[in-house]
Amino acid sequence: MSFSYFPHTEEDIQAMLARIGMKSLDDLYADIPKDVFFSDDKEYDLPSAYSEEEIRRRFAELESRNRNLTVFAGAGAYDHYAPSVIPYLLQRSEFITAYTPYQAEIAQGTLRYIFEFQSMIASLTGMDCSNASMYDGSTAAAEAVMMALASTRKKTRVLVADTLPVNVRRVIDTYAKYRGINITTLAHVDGVTSLDAVKAELAAGDVAGLLVPAINKYGIIEDFTGFADAMHEQKALFMVYADPSALAVVKTPGEWGADIACGDGQTLGMPMNYGGPYVGFLACKKEHVRKLPGRVVGATRDIDGKRAFVLTLQAREQHIRREKATSNICSNQSLMALYVTIYLALMGPKGLKEVNEMSYGGAHELYNRLIATGKFTPVFDKPFLKEFVLNTTLPVDKLQEALLREGIFGALQTEEGYVSFCVTERRTPEEIDRLINVINTL
Repeated sequence: MSFSYFPHTEEDIQAMLARIGMKSLDDLYADIPKDVFFSDDKEYDLPSAYSEEEIRRRFAELESRNRNLTVFAGAGAYDHYAPSVIPYLLQRSEFITAYTPYQAEIAQGTLRYIFEFQSMIASLTGMDCSNASMYDGSTAAAEAVMMALASTRKKTRVLVADTLPVNVRRVIDTYAKYRGINITTLAHVDGVTSLDAVKAELAAGDVAGLLVPAINKYGIIEDFTGFADAMHEQKALFMVYADPSALAVVKTPGEWGADIACGDGQTLGMPMNYGGPYVGFLACKKEHVRKLPGRVVGATRDIDGKRAFVLTLQAREQHIRREKATSNICSNQSLMALYVTIYLALMGPKGLKEVNEMSYGGAHELYNRLIATGKFTPVFDKPFLKEFVLNTTLPVDKLQEALLREGIFGALQTEEGYVSFCVTERRTPEEIDRLINVINTL
């Protein structure tokens, strides 16, 4: 098949295939089962053309099949309230400009809200500066790991706490595998990262950085007293993976002495949307700003002295030599960054604190009432905010099925066999009563 606008000649293609040890383009798909390929003797099972009204009816019918559940689960996707005005502000024409804001003169709306996004993230995390462009929390964490290596040079090892969310650890492992990064996973001690374990690894040498969660996969708020000092004594970086919503009420990475902060902005009012799209964030102390991947938007003055916004730093392979690029990340997640910016502007510090106070109250009420049923027992005696794990005598599959029959999604099972629950400000006392009533019948 020939493509009019592809620049590669047949000789180019054969040279590239030879480089990777393949004979034809078909070899690239050798791992894909043959029965999923479309062949010329088949026909696509597509309906005939619909009118606009028929299409609307069709999609309404499909939507009606969805079942809206009451969510008592977390694990990286949280059912937080979002002001109803957000979708309308997202559609304003000064914001919906060019997807990638290369031409500052026609992308001031986009540049402005990216600048505001960076400013708000820097304020929440206690860092000096922030970027835009992270896909989600997992990739932001992986980029933080690469930043640590780029900033410390010559060192090849990064310490990662096993209390990080499972999906975050897996993405880090994938990035590390193909970049030759040595990841040392630190086993938790009673549900939290051990400072003694960190010091032992530092003594072994070759450590570029340490990545730990501010609130870990068990929902525990971790204490990092002494961590930053231990890392900095060995000229290594201290990095914190944080829930930005919770930073309104818990110690920020900056207060812990962190060099880099990363995480997922989903908790800032973003709908769960069956898993995305979300937006990651990455912030750091100013001495590391030139190692930040993605984009950094700055404020300046135009020729008339008016405030204006520009792309200040772009350490990406699109702008500099590929081998010198900090990262290969290529999207600015601009729409999601705008969503987060509007949410934070509407909620303000007071609103964010109220969200966490309500979540805390509901989570602790559910925790105590679950234990009072006699069917659950504590796992860790540690502080938590909105998410927690318990042991249960109930078969987890039966428990989940019973909850689903009543329209409740919860009791997720962890790697260790615990069950986890989460309560946000959206959960009402009546919904907690419903969940407890289900469990009392088991």
